[in-house]
Amino acid sequence: MIQLKNPEQIEIMKVAGRITGEALLVAKEMIHEGVTTKQIDDKIRRYIEKCGAKPTFLGYGGFPGSACISINDEVIHGIPSHKRILKNGDIVKIDVGAYWHGFTGDSANTFAVGEISDEAQKLIDATRESFFAGIKAIEETENPRLGDLGYAIQSYVEARGYSVVREFVGHGVGAELHEDPNVPNYGTKGRGVRIHPGMTLAIEPMINAGTHEVRMLGDGWGVVTKDGALSAHYEHSVAITDNGVILLTKVD
Repeated sequence: MIQLKNPEQIEIMKVAGRITGEALLVAKEMIHEGVTTKQIDDKIRRYIEKCGAKPTFLGYGGFPGSACISINDEVIHGIPSHKRILKNGDIVKIDVGAYWHGFTGDSANTFAVGEISDEAQKLIDATRESFFAGIKAIEETENPRLGDLGYAIQSYVEARGYSVVREFVGHGVGAELHEDPNVPNYGTKGRGVRIHPGMTLAIEPMINAGTHEVRMLGDGWGVVTKDGALSAHYEHSVAITDNGVILLTKVD
């Protein structure tokens, strides 16, 4: 069941979203060669707790970190570790959430470590841009549906030679990290659940440079591209309102 939010609840989600977005900026400042993903995770946790919130991901389904930190061909759900050390040329996906006064934010971005390849930068840019193509489709389509959103994202990245991960999708977000509906990054115009004011969604394109196919790592969490190609991730929690789409987790 889709949980529509009233204006008061959306105001609370704005605070949860701001803390989430700021935690991601804190992580961004740590992206340097030689830093471990565990060091980044620890800094994220301290910041969220300093704000009086709780790291949403910590303990969620047994996840051991406050953020998912995934490198290069790892798509999502990378477990922070002292053994995972950033190297020049890596691309790092950081996905984080902060729970505040009964509601959560959820946001992700892909960062460069030092000098990265042109290929990697183009993938990062296209992933981010596909998110905003999806937002534009919501705002410019009369009575939009999830298929309109997914089609906009999919067509944008596929026109640039990339592929959309199918096995993992965006989702509703609010009192729970994962709420209805599922929000695919692919679809057909005019199909799917209608997008209504009051809906709060985590829209998160996960885009691969090669095949869309992925596989699970042995740790039961990490997901990597099946062909070893690079993957990028971009996400914001958003609120659908009568006056347009509000990016709840955007702070930069």
